[in-house]
Amino acid sequence: MNVHVAVQTQAHRLDSNTAAFARDVLDGLTKPQKELSPKYFYDDTGSELFVEITRLPEYYPTRTELGILRGRAAEIAALIPPDAAIVEFGAGATTKIRLLLAAHQVAAYVPVDISGDFIITQAEALQRDFPQLAVHPLAADFTKPFALPPAVRDLPKVGFFPGSTIGNFEPQEALRFLESARDILGHGARMIIGVDLEKDENVLVPAYDDAAGVTAQFNLNLLIRINRELGADFDLSAFAHRAIYNRDQHRIEMHLVSLRDQSVHLFGERIGFRAGESIHTENSYKYSLERFRALAQQAGWTPARCWTDADAMFSVHAIETNGSRV
Repeated sequence: MNVHVAVQTQAHRLDSNTAAFARDVLDGLTKPQKELSPKYFYDDTGSELFVEITRLPEYYPTRTELGILRGRAAEIAALIPPDAAIVEFGAGATTKIRLLLAAHQVAAYVPVDISGDFIITQAEALQRDFPQLAVHPLAADFTKPFALPPAVRDLPKVGFFPGSTIGNFEPQEALRFLESARDILGHGARMIIGVDLEKDENVLVPAYDDAAGVTAQFNLNLLIRINRELGADFDLSAFAHRAIYNRDQHRIEMHLVSLRDQSVHLFGERIGFRAGESIHTENSYKYSLERFRALAQQAGWTPARCWTDADAMFSVHAIETNGSRV
């Protein structure tokens, strides 16, 4: 970030979270392959749009993972101590955690999400439905180290990371996340993680480019957010959503493609786009069971259990740190 941009950021009196957002956006848009972090999808509107995506007929991951969680809830819950605190990384809608809470009583639940208002609303609804549960919503960037609420620090910890969000990380980022989660949860912790599996391109691409255009709205909302919060002047009509499958990298890629030669302005910086040039907004890596287990082991976790659906579309893994017993 150059000095001019730093001065502009200070002049706009941005809070620390928005200043970090500004730095990441400027850094990403000035790379040879322009990019934006998918963690910034999830303002209130983005969070609501993602919930809508999970209900689309093309989007198989949510319904398939829910099927596994419903069918195996008792087995998964048996791995969770009754006095545990469940820490959900990147908690959004509470649909999945409710399945575990209904199957097994725990002491506390800590939903962690970058979208503070959204997660507080979801936590309040959960508290009404589970009045005996201590709920401690935490607004934080779960991709970075954070401190757990004091009320749960002495409880056994079980991490919950559904939705194959692990696939949004680059492999080295996924490794660092798992290492960070291990450190946050502490010795003897366990973690339940949803992981999407490799499959045919004809199934994958429609899941990220639905006929109703909801995923396109979700992707373009990132530009709306940058305009609103950072004062940029993106013309949404000049960008289009695109999803492609990169077979060599085992990943779906989402892009925002410039439809013409144009310039965008942000904090006094002029950012040029050529027609056809894209902003790379998300990767969704697909794993084999063996590759995910190897990743978990490299991060200091021990694979314990794994469940898949009948068609091997999706997987749910239980992993543990040293000192756990399954």
